[in-house]
Amino acid sequence: MRRTLILIFCALLLCPVAPGAELRVGIIGCDTSHVPEFTEVLNNPEAKGHVPGAKVVAAFPGGSKDILSSWSRLDGYTKTLREKYEVRIYDSIEVMCRDVDAVLLESLDGRPHLEQARLALKARKPLFIDKPMAGSLRDVIEIFRLARETGTPVFSSSSLRFAKDTQAARNGAFGKLTYVETYGPCEREPHHPDLFWYGVHGVEALYAILGRGCQTVQRETTPEGKIRVVGSWNHGRTGIFCEDKSFHGVARGEKGEVSVGSFDGYAPLLAAIVKFFQTGVAPVAPEETMEIFAFLEAADTSKKQNGAPINIRELLAKAAAN
Repeated sequence: MRRTLILIFCALLLCPVAPGAELRVGIIGCDTSHVPEFTEVLNNPEAKGHVPGAKVVAAFPGGSKDILSSWSRLDGYTKTLREKYEVRIYDSIEVMCRDVDAVLLESLDGRPHLEQARLALKARKPLFIDKPMAGSLRDVIEIFRLARETGTPVFSSSSLRFAKDTQAARNGAFGKLTYVETYGPCEREPHHPDLFWYGVHGVEALYAILGRGCQTVQRETTPEGKIRVVGSWNHGRTGIFCEDKSFHGVARGEKGEVSVGSFDGYAPLLAAIVKFFQTGVAPVAPEETMEIFAFLEAADTSKKQNGAPINIRELLAKAAAN
């Protein structure tokens, strides 16, 4: 009997919520279009691609006064949550966390993510952090350190990771791949490294296929003035991100050439998030996410050094030491 009770207690510790229960989800940051779009897919059973198992019930507005695309949309999205979805709006992250099972950190600005994540992790709430995960590689590393310290699961990902063609390539459907090139928009925001703001999505697709193992990064400019970042992976693999108007890509390997890097909407990502909240098991390893942001920072460093190759391992070590 005692052994049975111990096993039940351990299972409850490992599982953030009771099996089969509908999760009560809180949102931090109401200044991005992901907020109403994610809430629609989760809360509305009639929505296209509806993902069951979780419901947004609470939100902390947040917002950044020095970013136009943040403060100009904050009130409207907050009003939509409150009036259309009957979401309770809180003045405090700490108080909101008391009333939810899990948290979506959606703040458009990556800079406050560390402090916002710190509060959710202190409350031991499973946490998904939308892109960009933070405003610097150092902050990304610190968030994962806090997650380990509090024993709280956390992950971050772009929705592009879960597109069908990208997942097929990652899972070996096209054999061993030695060359991957992804394309996507790369709008810049002056308070973030160049690729953090939007280029991160295309780079996420690149890593979803190739995984960890990038050794050096070089940033170039195309004849049209677009960003082109070349990564040299171990085992002779090459991964390239190119700035473009839409999300797409190509991968080459032992079975020829295939299309990758598409955008299939938010439902596949939300399905992964809900499963993560239910199980506490992240679908993306912290080490992979940290390397993604090292790639992004290395691209900026390479730009400052006139396209010189930047060693990823050295950059990660330096950020971790600081």
